Amino acid sequence: MACKWWTLATVSVATFMLLLDISAVNTALPSIESDLGASFTELQWVIDAYTLTLAAFVLTAGSLADRLGRRRVFAIGLGVFSIASLTAGLAPDPTFLNLARAVQGVGGAILFAVSLALIAQEFVPGRERGAAMGAYGATIGVAVAIGPLVGGALTEALGWESIFFLNVPIGAATLAITYLKLRESRDPNASRVDWAGLVTFSGALLLLVLGLLRGNDEGWGSALIVSLLAGAAALLAAFVVVERRVREPMLPLELFRRLSFTGVQLAAFAVSGSMFALYLYLTLYLQNYLGHSPLEAGLRFLPNTIAMFVVSAIAGALLSRVRSGTLMAVGLGLTGVGLLLMSGLEAGSTWTSLLGGFLVAGAGVGLLNPVIADVAVSVVPKERSGMAAGVNDTFRQVGVAVGIAAWGAIFLGRGADRVSELAAGTPAAAGEQPRRLVEAVSSGNLDPALASLPPAARDTVANAAGEGFLTGLNEVLTIGGGMALLGAILALWLVREREIEREPLEAVAEATP
Repeated sequence: MACKWWTLATVSVATFMLLLDISAVNTALPSIESDLGASFTELQWVIDAYTLTLAAFVLTAGSLADRLGRRRVFAIGLGVFSIASLTAGLAPDPTFLNLARAVQGVGGAILFAVSLALIAQEFVPGRERGAAMGAYGATIGVAVAIGPLVGGALTEALGWESIFFLNVPIGAATLAITYLKLRESRDPNASRVDWAGLVTFSGALLLLVLGLLRGNDEGWGSALIVSLLAGAAALLAAFVVVERRVREPMLPLELFRRLSFTGVQLAAFAVSGSMFALYLYLTLYLQNYLGHSPLEAGLRFLPNTIAMFVVSAIAGALLSRVRSGTLMAVGLGLTGVGLLLMSGLEAGSTWTSLLGGFLVAGAGVGLLNPVIADVAVSVVPKERSGMAAGVNDTFRQVGVAVGIAAWGAIFLGRGADRVSELAAGTPAAAGEQPRRLVEAVSSGNLDPALASLPPAARDTVANAAGEGFLTGLNEVLTIGGGMALLGAILALWLVREREIEREPLEAVAEATP
């Protein structure tokens, strides 16, 4: 097998491992919550600990890969991710698990940053790269498609720990192939590591997410939350100043003058902050509200993820035939419509109420994945592909991390307001009780929460808690849909075909049987 096909296969396997882990973990979250006694906030950190470190380090990882060698850094990422996965599977409590997930994020940052750059160095722009990106997108579709099912099956059969243990043999095999078959490459003009940018950027993200996650507990006007959010804004401003003044910034801000570069980053943020960030809350609905087992929940996600897989395979063939901005706008538009179709859940709804939205949103995300992957490395010179891939993955992971935290704040806040309204006149309407009741429904522990209430009030409070959960979920689905639709408008406006490296359409037509 030619070197470039070994590269595509290895990168696809590594990406498969990463995304299988993410989608499988979503299905296992209720079991993790139950087994480790995790709170609602600690459950959010299972995802955010990973995405935060991934977002914080992916730009630096791309720079290091261009400087030290993409194959070498890719191999390091495989090792870190595999060891952290083993540690996560051995976690005795939520804090230990979340620390292991943070280290996983460092390994994931390296792999995400280098994967697209490795493909871009081996495949020329146009039809050949489009085919490679289509295969890469199909890999994403397969991983996402079977992830919930694999996660549910493993959780029921062997426990949630096995989801992390699965990464170890896959990582070891992929590491061996990396050293045996992949070609080393680097950018002779690679930049130095921007440590000041890394510190200010990661600090801003950490404070922002921490403030969003703790806002409902501490009070949005409390000194702590105001300080955290103000600190995040100050560090983000400092990051912009650093990137403007440092000789070799990790995020060259002048790239955003190219509208297509800005557009693809906003598209990545929009789909990650909407659909992918909302998987956590949809999983809680299927398992802890409707009472489905992990395997049953995984099966019910299949329409969504199979639609992603099928459309991803088709999207690769469209890359050199349809404007990228149009493809992105259609993909994000379908994602937004799908999320809006999922909203409006009622007490008597079943999982089939999500089915139409699952299919439409899945098709949208399937269309988006290969287009974003291709444009992300095609709007900059080839030698800067590592940096470009890193920027795009940063926007993806920031979208997930901030989305989970923001949706959680809205979900609990709106849900608690609804509980207070419906449980007025009972002890459940006072103080922190409304929020705790929504959290109890989210964790599947409503009965113990009702035990402390007077028997005469329990039915009223139980109904109020359920309605509060649904109110919060419908709210975040609706806002998430609006976010995706806004992303569609921005992509259509900003992404310009002339700024993207493309094989002439005439050549493509002549080469097509």
